[in-house]
Amino acid sequence: MTDANARTAANLVLVSAGVAAAYVVLTKPPLRRLAFRLVEYWLGASVPVFLMTQARQAWTESGSRHA
Repeated sequence: MTDANARTAANLVLVSAGVAAAYVVLTKPPLRRLAFRLVEYWLGASVPVFLMTQARQAWTESGSRHA
């Protein structure tokens, strides 16, 4: 098996597992609620951190100094 074929097979297995997991989560209401709650927590934590990082980087690149 060539390297390209091995990568294709591994990608196919991962995609199949992801689709199966998504199906199970979306068809079971308790798992669906848990998944949506986790997405809310993830977005609530990662989006503000991303915005603060971008603001700090923009401030640094602008050459401004804190007054």
